[in-house]
Amino acid sequence: MISVNDFKTGMTIIYEDAIYQVLEFQHVKPGKGAAFVKAKMRNLRTGAIIEKTFNSSVRVEQARIEKRDMQFLYSQGDSYFFMNMESYDQVELTTKQLGDEVKFLKENLIVTISFYEGEVLGLILPDKIEMKIVHSEPAVKGNTSSGAMKDATLETGMTIKVPLFVEEGETVVISTSDGKYVSRA
Repeated sequence: MISVNDFKTGMTIIYEDAIYQVLEFQHVKPGKGAAFVKAKMRNLRTGAIIEKTFNSSVRVEQARIEKRDMQFLYSQGDSYFFMNMESYDQVELTTKQLGDEVKFLKENLIVTISFYEGEVLGLILPDKIEMKIVHSEPAVKGNTSSGAMKDATLETGMTIKVPLFVEEGETVVISTSDGKYVSRA
């Protein structure tokens, strides 16, 4: 058990039978009355973000989150299969559990999966991923105004905007935080 006064950004706690990650916190000591802690936290099971005010005497249980690097193997219907590179154990996640991360998954990609007492909480993608362009329109001559972009379809089926000079068959670097083109690989 830890005191809410010991909160740190990124810390994981158990509160009201849910697992939360502390995103922000602030110690408040008003001139009159007891001190308290305001915290902004993300529920690691649902992704919901809540703001909660704790009396400074409150104690919460710290959650020990285990993170393992795993390799994406393949998908079958709504199921996605990952393998632990050390023990060769496999984990199956559903489209619902993965959310928008599905569009970045390609075979052999190494991701980090977080667990709490054997329960899968989520997936952490690398900051940038290299993907091959499987389809893009050829650049139109004369359409070279600065910053001109065109649509390109990646090997996962995701469509992004790329500069006109990027050709079909090239490999590009994509940011996983916003899904945008970063550079050629």
